[in-house]
Amino acid sequence: MREELTRFGVEELRTAPSVDDAVKQEGTTMIVVNSVCGCAAGKARPGIAMALLQNERKPQHVGTVFAGADIEATDRAREYMAPYPPSSPSVALFRDGKLVFMMQRRDGHGVAAHLKAAFNEHC
Repeated sequence: MREELTRFGVEELRTAPSVDDAVKQEGTTMIVVNSVCGCAAGKARPGIAMALLQNERKPQHVGTVFAGADIEATDRAREYMAPYPPSSPSVALFRDGKLVFMMQRRDGHGVAAHLKAAFNEHC
């Protein structure tokens, strides 16, 4: 489940400080809250992969935390995603450390289309 994202160059963020470092980078950073649920497996991860592989514009940095496994990192990521309630899976896009886009559960093709539109607007 982790490899479904890391094989596309998504960096695993397994600690709170690694999340801090990722969010505070200059430019655009996408953080994915991954999980073992069916929504992540059947919809989110395939949609994220499509968006990253098929869109010319994309975030400069992409990281992921794994809900239920990387507890500290996931909690920290969700702090940055406030005021949105915790959701797994979810995707946040930051520009220069500020949250500019948030996506919670969607259908697979909807994920890709929604992310491509966000990439084109913010990246």
